[in-house]
Amino acid sequence: MRSELISVPGDPARPDEDYASVGLPASGQGGSLVVLDGVTPPVTDHGCLHSVPWFTARLGGALGELSVTRRDLTLAEVLGHAIARTADAHRTTCDLSHRRTPQATVVMARWSAESVEYLVLSDSALLVEAPSGAVTPVLDDRLARVPRATLTSVAATDAALRNQEGGFFTAAADPSVAARAVTGTLPRSEVRALTALTDGATRWVEKFGEGDWTDLFALIRKEGGQSLIDRVRALELADTGRTFLGRSKTHDDATVVHVEL
Repeated sequence: MRSELISVPGDPARPDEDYASVGLPASGQGGSLVVLDGVTPPVTDHGCLHSVPWFTARLGGALGELSVTRRDLTLAEVLGHAIARTADAHRTTCDLSHRRTPQATVVMARWSAESVEYLVLSDSALLVEAPSGAVTPVLDDRLARVPRATLTSVAATDAALRNQEGGFFTAAADPSVAARAVTGTLPRSEVRALTALTDGATRWVEKFGEGDWTDLFALIRKEGGQSLIDRVRALELADTGRTFLGRSKTHDDATVVHVEL
């Protein structure tokens, strides 16, 4: 197995709110990857004493541990346990019912000699490459299906869409959200490599249209995750008229984890 992990903050003056890890159990059998994209709150009052990086580090650490030590749990159950553990770490000091309590998107994958399991919650992405070279994206597209006009209002997004039926879901303080994730299992023989990306990196495909998922996967394999992020940054700077970025922030935290199984 070979892996590459890179995470670059959108603004060097601010902490990176993404989180990524690759875990290998002491037995040497199988492994897991975890990628989180912390959700930046638009207001300072979000009911919590802790930062988004604190939350993603706590949640990501729990996901990494449980995914390799609790093979008896599905990835959705792992996510539920990790959310509950993280909530318990600050429920006595923070208002976890606040809609903007710290939260994150989630990508996980876990492999063994027999199978590859995956989980995606919200708008980060997992790419699965077959031995034939075919690349399949695993996406939770609920946010993408929300009408653009609706998303122009932050208040409307929070009140009607975030962690609501008909909207989209993120990992915050409610373990039941784990049941909303996109999950599945593939035979190990059908997977050659995996790539997990936060939406700061998927912009190359989703905002700028520089290629499709197969092209992105080939770029990472040939040139590495840093090259992808460098290309995204160049495209962001060149979009002075915001033709592609629209209302999005100019730069976002960008994370790439690539694993050759």
